[in-house]
Amino acid sequence: MKRYLTPTVAALQPSGIRKFFDLVSTKKNIISLGVGEPDFVTPWTIRESAIFSLEQGQTMYTSNAGLLELRQELSNYLSAHMGVRYRPEGELLITVGASEAVDLAMRALTGPGDAVLIPEPSYVSYVPCALLAGAEARYVSTSAANEFRLTVEDLEKVYTPNAKLLVLSYPNNPTGAIMRREDLLRIAEFVEAHDLLVLADEVYADLTYAAEPHTAFASLPGMRSRTLHVSSFSKSYAMTGWRVGYVAGHADILQGMLKIHQYIIMCASKMSQMAALEALRSAENAKREMIAAYDRRRRFMVDGFRQMGLDCFEPLGAFYVFPGIQRTGLSSEEFVNTLLEEENVAAVAGTAFGPSGEGHIRCSYACSLEQLEEALTRIGRFVRRRLA
Repeated sequence: MKRYLTPTVAALQPSGIRKFFDLVSTKKNIISLGVGEPDFVTPWTIRESAIFSLEQGQTMYTSNAGLLELRQELSNYLSAHMGVRYRPEGELLITVGASEAVDLAMRALTGPGDAVLIPEPSYVSYVPCALLAGAEARYVSTSAANEFRLTVEDLEKVYTPNAKLLVLSYPNNPTGAIMRREDLLRIAEFVEAHDLLVLADEVYADLTYAAEPHTAFASLPGMRSRTLHVSSFSKSYAMTGWRVGYVAGHADILQGMLKIHQYIIMCASKMSQMAALEALRSAENAKREMIAAYDRRRRFMVDGFRQMGLDCFEPLGAFYVFPGIQRTGLSSEEFVNTLLEEENVAAVAGTAFGPSGEGHIRCSYACSLEQLEEALTRIGRFVRRRLA
């Protein structure tokens, strides 16, 4: 029956993360550093709010754009934390996670003949979403030598006149890289000069550990109207399973995205939206506590990989480390497959996130310190055998 599939869908490769996750689920006694999901339970005030909404019988549809009350709260949050204000009516759309927002943006803005510039290593969904929209996906390589930051020089190497959309995903999954304000200002000049739109996926904006605070791309001079700011509640508030995200941007573009959203989704779950509303109102302290825990784990992981003789640049965002494993003589795929077989530790090959990921693995530190300590012990044992 595969002959009935469209050529685009038939040619799509399965997610390198999920493929490995499915393999891990068949084995026992695994320490998994593979899936980027907080190990914290959603804070109680958020869960309680959702339970209460059910008890009150709030089980109906919301507006296609999402609860107005949630959009109003988000407008205030983005103004206070990101330095850019969006009107609740027309400039904010509640989606089923950030993933839906990315898909809507690609389909609303690009199609056959358009190119999407995608810096990599990067999250696995951008290229498939561009291809499913009928656009051309063009990789923009970054490297550990430059802390995986994107530069104008990187963009100029692959720019093409049919480029319409640039994806910016910082803090970055899988590398943990961040972009400083001065870096982003140069990218903004490039965007303006080439009349590009920007999909700024900033789901890890709260999870930053640098002295300089995160800079929202839309807050830069002239970039608000060119930028779709995408985020979600999944990472910052440990709400992955709630599937609630949002996109903010120019009303004309959001109106186009809303057309697609209303036909394929209708609206995000009302209970999830009520939970998200409570997260913005009461979970700031809980969020700060989780971020502090991630920071401790981050430093522990970087030190651990360096002590075993592997190169590991310091990630300053998200909750991943992206160590180089070239010294072992193994490819990324060989490393993670053999590590799983010999030491029961699951990591993700860097190539799951694009060609520049070769020679690296991604390890999530959204696990307890005890699990991370045991994982590093096993990985260190594995590495020593390869370096002997």
